[in-house]
Amino acid sequence: MFGEPHDIPREFPEYRELIRHLHDNDSEFQRMYVEYHALDQEIRDIEQNVEPVSDFYAEDLKKKRVFLKDQLYDKLRRQKGNHASSYS
Repeated sequence: MFGEPHDIPREFPEYRELIRHLHDNDSEFQRMYVEYHALDQEIRDIEQNVEPVSDFYAEDLKKKRVFLKDQLYDKLRRQKGNHASSYS
């Protein structure tokens, strides 16, 4: 929805434990996670007219957010497969 947060734990509730683990123990995951949430906050500010910008800029941010979300999801899926018994 418009203006709603799209934070990673809310997007992938089945991975909450793994998200916490990777955020605390994997610097690459943590970097992507922080970048994703900064983009998400900026997009929400734009959608709520807190920060007026061009449509092109807003769409570019959304594409970056989707790209990062895909990368994070891919890492979660791979880690879940590697540690299936630990995080089910």
